[in-house]
Amino acid sequence: MSDFPKNAEEARADRDVTREELTETLDALGQKLDVKARVNENLDAKVDQASEKIAEKVSEPAADKFRQGTEIVRANPLPVFAGILALLVTIRLIMRKRSAS
Repeated sequence: MSDFPKNAEEARADRDVTREELTETLDALGQKLDVKARVNENLDAKVDQASEKIAEKVSEPAADKFRQGTEIVRANPLPVFAGILALLVTIRLIMRKRSAS
């Protein structure tokens, strides 16, 4: 029984370590169960990927406009999705016109 605290000070230290471990475990579980936060993280990653791809394909001013749009999406994603879709369609049409010329 060497794991058992020998005095009150060891017991307090053991208690404090156990509390820290439990807090870390509960925080990790809370993060895994926070679906809204996980969806937002996934959305942010997808928007970043789209920004990088668009920056490679279009001019710098157009890429800057898209980046500004992504910041608006992050601030208020639901009403802006339709606008982003329209922007992507517009960019696609512009790219088609440029390649046809």
